[in-house]
Amino acid sequence: MLVFYTVTVGWIFSVCLHEFGHAAVAYRGGDHTVAEKGYLTFNPLKYVDPLWSVVMPVLFMMIGGIGLPGGAVYINRRLLRSRAWDTAVSLAGPAMNVMLVVVLAALFWTGLVKPDATHPLACALAFLVQLQLSALILNLLPVPPLDGFQAVAPWLSPRLRERALDLSNICFFVLFILLWYLEPMNDLFWSAVHGLSELLGIDRRLGWIGFREFRFWER
Repeated sequence: MLVFYTVTVGWIFSVCLHEFGHAAVAYRGGDHTVAEKGYLTFNPLKYVDPLWSVVMPVLFMMIGGIGLPGGAVYINRRLLRSRAWDTAVSLAGPAMNVMLVVVLAALFWTGLVKPDATHPLACALAFLVQLQLSALILNLLPVPPLDGFQAVAPWLSPRLRERALDLSNICFFVLFILLWYLEPMNDLFWSAVHGLSELLGIDRRLGWIGFREFRFWER
């Protein structure tokens, strides 16, 4: 249960951090409405979309250990000063995930958390790092409505951008079908997640134990 609660609380915090990054850069870029909407806070209720922030992320963590991007910050992109600011707003969220991954990995680098498979906190943090990495890779794909697409969208023609965004739900659904059932794509995705984890000095097996312990209902 310690693993479950640590990962769940850590994930909620990461969603807040991600969305705060979007809002903070949007505010600097000219959209001051984010302050009126309460986005310049770490209050999870300000970012919650019942389906995409709660139900779907928890479901995917339970069944596959994938960090599904969640949260909802509504940016008035027409108020942003330039296309460069628009792109910066989209990339600010993933940048917060990168920062959080570095902080979590630093706990292992400095020895504050020992990479001990019998230590619940170590397993929980290793799994949380892998969740962050999976969310980061997924979110940077240039598929609408993910941040990777939003980053390039300002540089597309308005007609192409609007048509792509109209297909957001379909594109997102197809992406997950391919990721789930197309073995080469699934292998490539997890190879990237585990490779980055190993590069950070965190044994992928520790993250797997964390995932297994997270699913306490199977024990």
